[in-house]
Order: sequence, then C-alpha cells, then structure tokens
Amino acid sequence: MFDCDVLVIGGGIVGLSTAYALTRAAPGTRVTVLEKEHALARHQTGRNSGVIHSGIYYRPGSLKARFAVEGAAEMVKFCAEWDIPYEVKGKLVVATAREELPRLHALVQRGRENGIPVRELGPAQISEYEPRVRGLAAIHVGTTGVCDYGAVSERLAEASGARILYGAEVTVIDRRPWGVAVRTADGRVVRARVLVNCAGLHCDRIALLAGDDPGMRIVPFRGEYYELADPSLVRGLVYPVPDPAFPFLGVHLTRGIDGGVHIGPNAVPALAREGYGWSVVRPRELGATLAWPGSWSIARAHWRYGAGELHRSLSKRAFTEAVRRLLPVVEESDLRRAAAGVRAQAVLRDGTLVDDFLIREAARTVHVLNAPSPAATASLPIGREVAGRALALL
Repeated sequence: MFDCDVLVIGGGIVGLSTAYALTRAAPGTRVTVLEKEHALARHQTGRNSGVIHSGIYYRPGSLKARFAVEGAAEMVKFCAEWDIPYEVKGKLVVATAREELPRLHALVQRGRENGIPVRELGPAQISEYEPRVRGLAAIHVGTTGVCDYGAVSERLAEASGARILYGAEVTVIDRRPWGVAVRTADGRVVRARVLVNCAGLHCDRIALLAGDDPGMRIVPFRGEYYELADPSLVRGLVYPVPDPAFPFLGVHLTRGIDGGVHIGPNAVPALAREGYGWSVVRPRELGATLAWPGSWSIARAHWRYGAGELHRSLSKRAFTEAVRRLLPVVEESDLRRAAAGVRAQAVLRDGTLVDDFLIREAARTVHVLNAPSPAATASLPIGREVAGRALALL
C-alpha cells in the first residue's frame, strides 16, 4: 500500500540531512525525497557563501544557537570523513563606528554564553589577521569555516540510501488517517505513512496543500553578491557588526573554499520565490506576498533600512561604499557580479520576522517552516530533530 515510510519534500540540505538521519536512526526505514528541480541543492543550499557559522549571533537557548554550535563541529567532521574540501580559518567581526562598539561587546558576551571562544582585538591586531581591513575594534571567532554545501548535499543523499525523485513538483497532498498521498505535476502519486515538509522557499505553500495553517508566510529576500577581482586583498572572513533588529548579517567578505572572495549579500525583496534578479517576476507569487499583512508591517517598520538595501542593489557605487567601510582599498572596478541567492524568511501575520528555526507537527506530518541561515551549518542536528519527530509519528 505504501511506496515508502517517510516522504520528504525538498532536496536541499535540510531535507537530505533529514533523510540521512532517518535511515541512520532507524535502519530499514524506506525514505523517498521529492525534488522539483532536476538536481539537488539548487536554491538556498547551493546559493550561499558556504560559511560554517560558529553560532555566535544567536540567542542563548534558541534552536539556532544550539544547532549551529553542534552543527559546525559536526559539519567539519562530516566533511573530513567524506573527503569534502573545507577549511576552519576563523572570522573577524569588525566595528567601524563608535556606535557599533556596544553591540560588538554584546556579541562577545553572547559568544561566551553559547560556549564559543572569542578573542577581542584592537586596530593593530586586526591588521595582523587582515592587513587591508580597518576598524576601531574587532573580535576573532576561531570556529568559523567554509565548505561546499552542494558537495555535502550529494554525500548526504548518497549515504542516506533514500530514493530521490527529480522533476517532482508537488501539486496535491491528500492526508488520510492511514497516511499521506502526494501527486506531482507529472502525474506521479507517492503514498507514505508520514510526510516531512522541507520545501524551503515553498514550505508555507506545501503546508497549506496539506490542509494546515502554518500561521506564517515565506517572504523572499534576495541576497546579491559580488566577487573580488583580486582575492589577495582578503585572507579569510570579515563581517560587520550586525544590527540585532534584523536577521541579516550585512555585507561581508568571504574567502571561499575555491580561493575566491565573495562580497555580500544585501537583502532586498524578491519579486518571486526564486527571483534571483529584478527581471524575474511571478505575479501570482508577488500577489500572495503583498496580500500577507505581515509584508506591509515589515515595510512600515523598516522602510529606512529597506531603502538603503535597495539603493545598494541598484547602485554599484553605493554597494562599493558599504564594502569600503571594512576594506578601504576596494574600488568599483574591483567588484564583479556573482550569482544571487534568495532567503526564505518566515514572517508572522503581525510582521514579526521569525528569528529561530521553526518546526511544527500536524497529523502524520512534520513541517520545517523557517530554516534560513545558519540552517546549512546546523543541517545535521536539524535533520536529527526532524527525523525524530517523523519517526515518532510512524
């Protein structure tokens, strides 16, 4: 009667780590993954800066804090075991203005509460790590690294033993007392005892198809990147001091595992769930975003911040000026456009930006409703958490 025990929707790193955790925790569990694209990790997983985050930013006791700290160590171990290139080089968080100093000191305290080693630096010590970076003060976080999350996803899929169906966009979900039947756009029907929704940018839509009100909507924010023409200007990873009012970390410099240096991302509203450029507009998706009351609440509360991000999106000069706060030697001509990503940000009806991972259960279903950064870093513990909930429903 059943094609599998657990059906996972979404072939990003969270869905694949869930499949991996399921078969490790309960060998013999039949797992199928539905992926609407024709390859894995095509969206958030494959379109980020590849950072293994330390967990320093996140509220102590939150899922983000706990899973990021655990996940960073586990991700390094996983990469080593599977011969996936990685490097743990640490990062600098740099204050470039006096008003940022209290927030930098608060980060030191938060890091210590989360069990993360942090070293405080003055201007001369900043230069020891990054000769061309300037700032009033900084902290060095030694557990931050970089890897290739696309390669991690491929290994998770292989190690899980799950059956993966590509080109399988979900259009109908029929949930019954005996289990769940899912129909895809090409007419396939897959029956399972339990459904797991790891659909990322489309997780709210999948929840609604299943008959559940998720109480949130995904509001997509595009993050645009440049790369340095001369990567020798930056040795490692350099971040500004984040504004705690927003879930975004600001424009930062990341030397990736390939040796190139990515700069970004900013955060601008995307005009489609997969709107990787201003020319990508999907009226139905945009209309759904505009119909959600939380979208207008965000706009009213944060219009000034949003206007600055929009200006940096439309003006390379403005983007360069943001970079020059950290790296004064950079010029417009040093920056080359790189691929953009889209963050699946859950927003509540009142406009609250959900600031933690959000996992909810319903009848025979587990929904992952908010898993933006640092979800790639935290993917192994997230997968275990989701798998544990799914197995309890079998």
